[in-house]
Amino acid sequence: MKIKEVADRLKISQRAIRFYEEKGLIHPSKQNDNQYRIFDEEDIWRLQTIIALRESGMPINDIQAALPGLEIQGSSELQYFLEHQRSVMFSKWVEMKQIIETTDKMIETLKKNHKLPLDDIYSLAEGSRRLREQRAWQDKWGSDRLASVHDQLVQDDKKKYKDYNEALRLIVKWVAAIRGEKGLDIGTGTGNLAGRLIDEGAVMSGVDQSNEMLKECQRKFPEIETKLGNFLALPYLDGKFDFVVSNFALHHLTYDQTLMAIQEMCRVLKPHGRICLADLMINDGDYAAHEEDEDYIPLSELIHLFENSGYITKHLKINELLHVVLAVPIR
Repeated sequence: MKIKEVADRLKISQRAIRFYEEKGLIHPSKQNDNQYRIFDEEDIWRLQTIIALRESGMPINDIQAALPGLEIQGSSELQYFLEHQRSVMFSKWVEMKQIIETTDKMIETLKKNHKLPLDDIYSLAEGSRRLREQRAWQDKWGSDRLASVHDQLVQDDKKKYKDYNEALRLIVKWVAAIRGEKGLDIGTGTGNLAGRLIDEGAVMSGVDQSNEMLKECQRKFPEIETKLGNFLALPYLDGKFDFVVSNFALHHLTYDQTLMAIQEMCRVLKPHGRICLADLMINDGDYAAHEEDEDYIPLSELIHLFENSGYITKHLKINELLHVVLAVPIR
């Protein structure tokens, strides 16, 4: 099949086909006498795949990386790139919502005061910029590398993961999932918490920023829906879940990021949805005793953030650093 026939069949331009060839995404054969391109069924399949991925917004560089893996490893490699693209799109969507909210505040100020002072414009824009920078996510913890040993690590590391199983037990008890309820586990890792909630009859989804962690989770619990993402841009639309849980993950965030995480959790929850977290925190009187843990959020500050977001809370101290917090909306 010649290039014009392929372009007509796939409803794309010949120029686009030549561009994909220049980028090394397709390799049509050429006739010896006139060097006309000849496309076989495999070339057409690759072009259809490329077009579909471009329609999803995937960059050319990612497509270049995905196609060889797709041919060698099958759908799992392509699924990773699509999940990654979905995570990126959700981050942009959350950022766009933030820009709209900033614009709305400017409009309200203008309506109220009939003017918009330069200082107000600067303040709103600066606040929006800071939020965008805070939302930038990096894996500082080597999660992909640790995925294969994570389950052993949480059992063996008695300092970092002290009372790990007790934390899981209390979250399951406090969230009190009703059979058929939909739950989201943020920073799900290999799915240990989500797996326990499945045993209680919940329908669980898990979000993690590590693809290797999610692979382990899927291997152990194939019934869990897993998606690449993080606290600051949850890859779900609004009002989807009855409850949100997280275990040993929130402490990776800064104070400002924790506020954004709570806002994201509220966004994906149904009305009256509840949140239950177990994590490393400090009590206000423990600063001197835990100077090395200065990045851990004080328990009182987390409770304050929840209360300002319209929640009432209860909490329990499991050990000197580990606390469980349940937050239920006041509605």
